[in-house]
Amino acid sequence: MVGANQTSMVTEFLFSGFPKFEDGSLLLFIPLFIIYTFIIVGNLTVFFAVRMDAHLHNPMYNFISTFSFLEVWYTTATIPKMLSNLVSEKRTISMTGCLLQMYFFHSLGNSEGILLTTMAIDRYVAICNPLRYPTIMTPRLCAQLSAGSCIFGFLVLLPEIAWISTLPFCGPNQIHQIFCDFEPVLRLACTDTSMILIEDVIHAVAIIIAVLIIALSYIGIITVILRIPSVEGRQKAFSTCASHLGVFLMFYGSVSLMYLRFSAPFPPTLDTVIAVMFAVLAPFFNPIIYSLRNKDMKIAIKKLLCSPQMLPPSVTMQHYYSTIDYVPYAMISVKVAVSPPVEGWRDIKDAETQTDRGVPVVFGRVYRPEGGTLFKEDKTSNR
Repeated sequence: MVGANQTSMVTEFLFSGFPKFEDGSLLLFIPLFIIYTFIIVGNLTVFFAVRMDAHLHNPMYNFISTFSFLEVWYTTATIPKMLSNLVSEKRTISMTGCLLQMYFFHSLGNSEGILLTTMAIDRYVAICNPLRYPTIMTPRLCAQLSAGSCIFGFLVLLPEIAWISTLPFCGPNQIHQIFCDFEPVLRLACTDTSMILIEDVIHAVAIIIAVLIIALSYIGIITVILRIPSVEGRQKAFSTCASHLGVFLMFYGSVSLMYLRFSAPFPPTLDTVIAVMFAVLAPFFNPIIYSLRNKDMKIAIKKLLCSPQMLPPSVTMQHYYSTIDYVPYAMISVKVAVSPPVEGWRDIKDAETQTDRGVPVVFGRVYRPEGGTLFKEDKTSNR
């Protein structure tokens, strides 16, 4: 580590955003460790619940499971080092370790941001163009969008990290943050740092474009939802989109506070609070939002965690009719697995609907929308 010698090259950085051990850092270690454990367990639970329940194999839940998987690694890029620094007197990180932390943390964050934007477009197509949704958002396209979000998120950051790795660092070596981030590290470079402003502009443009796409998508969604005549239908449609909207506000709200200030200095304490918001708290609340506000997800998690004997009859009988419950006009596809058959139902498996003037037909059974969201048996058709 470099001391007062300004001609030597820095080989490691010192984090100055952590309290000293005697100042009670151990008291911060315990809650942070509990939060990190919950983030890992909660997001992996959501991921495996979606992957293991065939009734959740649709674009919305596939995007959610991919997002949860990314959250696991997003937090792992920073929180373990934070925990180590809280109980260690030597709060340092090597130059290579700092570059790798920045790369993986921001690459995973970029991938999540692109995926959230993709999810907003998916909700827009599902609600505003429901009749074409199954043909537009095919399983292949869904997989391509998920993979493309991750690949682009990792590739777009490579030139920036490669450029930072070529900069000379000759001291001082204190990073005024709780993890390696672009601005604190670039300020330590012994060269012209006018590129910091250019970096800020690039980050700001990317954030603003993503926020605008999501905002325009939800303006269209809300416009369609407000046309639903039934109050219950509107409430269920809003409830379906509320989880994604909540995650979007937490993620982009904290990111905007951090990266849309154009190098304007914040007090160190406020800097640390903002960093904790998008690096720790947002991933902490995501599994709670996605599981508690979604009935299908609750059922899938119960199936994953509980034995069949502990599940309620409605779950063990598996009479699912998986629908796009937020589509206001017509049900496009349905999969029914009845075992044993429920009274009033035929034993239909993996049935595909046909639409007749917007009225879904499932193998001779005609259904009508109630409140624009749910479909119940209306009459039996011999067609």
